[in-house]
Amino acid sequence: MKSAGDDQGSGLNGPGDAVKASRAFDGASGSIAAARHFATGFVAQLRGSHGITVARDVVGAVQLVVSELVTNACKYAPGPTLVDLELTGRTLEITVTDSSPVQPMAQEAEPGRVGQHGLEIVMALCDGFEVQRRPFGKRIRVRLPIAAAA
Repeated sequence: MKSAGDDQGSGLNGPGDAVKASRAFDGASGSIAAARHFATGFVAQLRGSHGITVARDVVGAVQLVVSELVTNACKYAPGPTLVDLELTGRTLEITVTDSSPVQPMAQEAEPGRVGQHGLEIVMALCDGFEVQRRPFGKRIRVRLPIAAAA
């Protein structure tokens, strides 16, 4: 398994190889932007250091998904938030762990509602959405293909 900061080689050698990075955020002002910047840097390293092709529209989707998940963590869960990014094959797994045991619930579509659409957006962009309760909170894991949609 390679870290996103690993300079050795370029690309992934096989289906079992993965590239991953993790970062903790304190939940204070600036955590959302910092998490988005972290995710953008991870994708840039996939392209640069590992020679992996990532579709241009996927970069925006990664930024949006990380931003929405970390926003929810900062808004509803006191304390630190952990963001894990892992590329396996052509799928980027984004995991956000926070201190709240409350599971997020997507609301029914309501065109007149202002706000609270973040989870709907995440679920629309990602191939998978999973929430696991942990002894100290919850972990939300989503999967996003890195190739452009056909």
